[in-house]
Amino acid sequence: MSAPAPRKILVAVAWPYAQGPLHLGHLAGAYLPPDIFARYQRAIGSDVLMVSGSDVHGTPITVKAEEEGVTPEDIVNRYHPEFLRYWDTLGIAFDLFTTTGTDTHTRVAQGFFLTLLENGYLYRKTVEQFFDEQEGRFLPDRYIDGTCPHCGYEHARGDQCDNCGRTLDPIDLIAPRSKLSGSAPVLRETEHYYWKLSAVQEPLLEWLRTRTGWRPHVVNFAIGMVEDGLHDRSFTRDLEWGIPLPVDDLGPGKSIYVWWEAVMGYFSAPQEWAERRGEPDAWRAWWEDPEAESYYFVGKDNIPFHAVYWPALLLCHGGLNLPTDVPANQYITFGGEKASKSRGIGRSLSWYLERVEPDALRYAVAINLPETNDTDLSDEQMVRRINEELVATWGNLVNRVITMTHRYCDGIVPEPGHEDAADAAMRAVVAAGFHDVGGHLEAVRLRAGLGAAMGVAQAANGYLSEREPWKTAKTDQERTATTLAVALSAVAGCATLLAPYLPFSSEKVLTALGLDGAEGRWELPRLVAGRRLGELGPLFTKLESLDEE
Repeated sequence: MSAPAPRKILVAVAWPYAQGPLHLGHLAGAYLPPDIFARYQRAIGSDVLMVSGSDVHGTPITVKAEEEGVTPEDIVNRYHPEFLRYWDTLGIAFDLFTTTGTDTHTRVAQGFFLTLLENGYLYRKTVEQFFDEQEGRFLPDRYIDGTCPHCGYEHARGDQCDNCGRTLDPIDLIAPRSKLSGSAPVLRETEHYYWKLSAVQEPLLEWLRTRTGWRPHVVNFAIGMVEDGLHDRSFTRDLEWGIPLPVDDLGPGKSIYVWWEAVMGYFSAPQEWAERRGEPDAWRAWWEDPEAESYYFVGKDNIPFHAVYWPALLLCHGGLNLPTDVPANQYITFGGEKASKSRGIGRSLSWYLERVEPDALRYAVAINLPETNDTDLSDEQMVRRINEELVATWGNLVNRVITMTHRYCDGIVPEPGHEDAADAAMRAVVAAGFHDVGGHLEAVRLRAGLGAAMGVAQAANGYLSEREPWKTAKTDQERTATTLAVALSAVAGCATLLAPYLPFSSEKVLTALGLDGAEGRWELPRLVAGRRLGELGPLFTKLESLDEE
């Protein structure tokens, strides 16, 4: 009987605006979690496609370009390569990290527009839009700010309030003002295509109510938003920096609204990946096979787009898979405030990567992932957890076991003798770890999964303390060899369990144990007795502080 086909897993990762460096909140919210999940899925044999890219048409880019007196392309060309360096340094293993500025994305987004038009979900409408009389131009949503009508936040954007998370239209704002001139904009008529979002309110609500396993804050927010009523939304904007319309009946200077065009990147990136492989139809296995699964990793400010608007777009398009899950994280906060590029809250990833080893940074973030609540994170807390947990528990375990194997067994994996109940219990803890940690990872409970893996390492430290091989080496070589054989197996198991979280150090450990490549398989590696251990220095550096000096 042939083995079942591997699961097709699309790991869809939020597209960052290419207009500034990313900060620690971005890593915790949207970029480390999918990498952990994807690494686990690959290890259990799933066929994973992990995609994302830089959103190059977001109005924050044009705002920054105008502030600096450069072109939007200049801004994109500055920050997109920086993002690629982040992923390389941190081991974020995308199958493709592209941009929304590719020919493929333009073709796919325009095709999506035409399908919606053909299906009757787009219509033309003349509306009033804010116009800056001093600048002589219509204002995109993010060129306008003002007071949120829902929560009173005074720095709400024209498209969304960062304080309460509500999506907005600029006309909703109290006391709106132009970011270009600071003046109060006026309303003028302009014609646009509108999306008949209201037509899919009921099927979307029915679908959301059948979601199981979703994080409560995600599904409850999405259901509440749809129950409040979905209104038709503008699908185009008076902008030339964007994807031009594939029809010319509105005249020049119109683009597909970046809100809708950017999320189409989840559909265009797999097609670009397939084209690069020379298999232009390969993407269909992740998008058209109803058995395929798709997981969207975003921060909670993106819940409306990924749990409401994107599924609604897919329903209007037809023939494409809806999200399996949207495991959106809450916020990492710093001193109680949400990290923000625009407001200068939270240090950049580059700052941390200059001071903290990649796996140590991955650990400090993963053990604090804000999966169900906002999580305040300080540099002092990160240093403490790296030193007291990663270095003292896991790094120390590896160092102790390998050092004692060199000292008492000439650096050779020993053949175990008789194993008693304590030895069997230790092996059982490691074996159970694959079930426990795997269960958490499968359910995208990544923080709990890391805690469970570190629990196995703590148990192994306890086993060593109980067995005291440094004492038995003087009186009972067989007992010492058995203890170290069991401990080495525990180290190999822990390294495999931790590999989705700590890919660089796990690979080093397994290579030193003669188990090259084991980090890519979700099973307890089999140590070969008689094999000489490789060299392995300290896994991690203990940190004093992260001060500037």
